[in-house]
Amino acid sequence: MFKKFQLRYYNFRLVILILITSGIGVLVINSAKNFSLALRQFEGIGIGLAILIVISLIDYNWLLRYFWLMYLLDVFLLLLVHFFGTEANHAKRWMDFGFVQIQPSEFSKILLILALAKVLSMYKNRLNTWKFLLILGVFLSVPVGLVLKEPHLSTTLLTCMIIFTILYCAGLSYKIIGIMVLSIVVMIGVVAIDIQQAKPILIQPYQVGRILTFMSPDESDANSAGKYQQKYSVQAIGSGQLMGKGLNNDDASSIKNGNFIAEAQTDFIFAVIGEELGFTGGCIVLLLLALIIFECILAAIRAKDFTGRLICCGMAALVSYQTFINVGVATKLLPNTGLPLPFVSYGLSSLVALFGGMGVVINICMQRNSYDND
Repeated sequence: MFKKFQLRYYNFRLVILILITSGIGVLVINSAKNFSLALRQFEGIGIGLAILIVISLIDYNWLLRYFWLMYLLDVFLLLLVHFFGTEANHAKRWMDFGFVQIQPSEFSKILLILALAKVLSMYKNRLNTWKFLLILGVFLSVPVGLVLKEPHLSTTLLTCMIIFTILYCAGLSYKIIGIMVLSIVVMIGVVAIDIQQAKPILIQPYQVGRILTFMSPDESDANSAGKYQQKYSVQAIGSGQLMGKGLNNDDASSIKNGNFIAEAQTDFIFAVIGEELGFTGGCIVLLLLALIIFECILAAIRAKDFTGRLICCGMAALVSYQTFINVGVATKLLPNTGLPLPFVSYGLSSLVALFGGMGVVINICMQRNSYDND
């Protein structure tokens, strides 16, 4: 379980980058909402850091011996939220324990990355056989289907993107990739036809509304609340100009101060960053996230076993795709959807899950020398 690791291989750079990014998140959350939420986020950083340190000192190969337990825990948590979860905003995604709310789908992404990496390392010689891919599809469809059932379309799509990235890094043949891409194109076509029907079957009515209002040029559409959110988000980012209006400002012209941006502490936190820290602040946050992604990719390159490489690739994919989607929504490049900005947006489940996943990445970094000596 615990091994003697050399401290010089501990990736302090990654820890520092995560803490700086999370610290900026606390400051922006305090400005976007209130001190109470910022304090809870700060407590989340403390809990996450403790989990990161503990996990980083546990041999990930020992941890992955219990990948089936991880998978079953993932499915159990998602089933739990399905039957006993708290419903809000058309979805049942949270477990309310009174003193804390937990969002299982955030932990599901990390658990699925670990379980998938282990399965692919065990059967890497069978990866490009249709029989194995069919079994793997069934294996993955249970947790992914449960997330979709919540419903949480954005997290479902994000999880699928992470899965495809890990499969590609594992050596999936281009022939199979081509077939998958063709299948996705066909599915998009089917969904496009479905959303034009009076009663869509494949996705929820509110999801249809978000897609149609995003595509519609009519700003006065009665169902375009999401479009208005994005409109004000873009205005907020633009009004910050180069250096921003400053955190906790009392500017009467502030979009944030006028409460025009819903969920300013979560889905649209990048709008607050743009308005109050300006173009410079936005670039700094994106640079920090890019450096975190780079450290994960570097860990993947240096990893001395197949499993470690896939885990690092999965974590890099998670942070990069989620950042792209969150910023894309805030800048009106993508339809309005609910995904937090990694390490920055308010949300203890997302924060703690990411810290835990990064703990595994750090352990992989520390073991590169032990493999050299084998």
